[in-house]
Amino acid sequence: MVIITANYDDLQSILDLQYLAFQREAEEFNDFSIQPLNQTIDEIKNEFEKFKFMKAIDDDGRIIGSVRGYVNDGTSYICTLIVHPDFQGKGIGTQLISAIESINQAPRYEIHSSIRCPQNIKLYEHLKFIKFRETQTSNNGFVYLEKYNVK
Repeated sequence: MVIITANYDDLQSILDLQYLAFQREAEEFNDFSIQPLNQTIDEIKNEFEKFKFMKAIDDDGRIIGSVRGYVNDGTSYICTLIVHPDFQGKGIGTQLISAIESINQAPRYEIHSSIRCPQNIKLYEHLKFIKFRETQTSNNGFVYLEKYNVK
């Protein structure tokens, strides 16, 4: 497995993987309105103009993970971490976060997760992110975590 910068031609594969990866959460909570399942290819193409996209590819060249992020006002925002369900729990998410942090270096890093995904929150806390805010919507909540670059 290797992590490299994704390119424009990867966007449909990344979006397909995103749909697959978030399907479990949608089924578990009977909520198919979550944003990652409703994002369109045009929206992801628009993000590509502003965000850096990283991808994890297996030995056969298949995209098995992705993360995207951008820097604004001294904060590196890490967004939409996805790992193929068959490859979860193997450290790929950790490596993707590390890769986007090294590409989008900033004094502060921020990431968020659905409150319904405690395994994601646990991963982020393991990576030294600290909760600083929670929000609630009508059918979900989000936990926001941050860490500061101490280099």
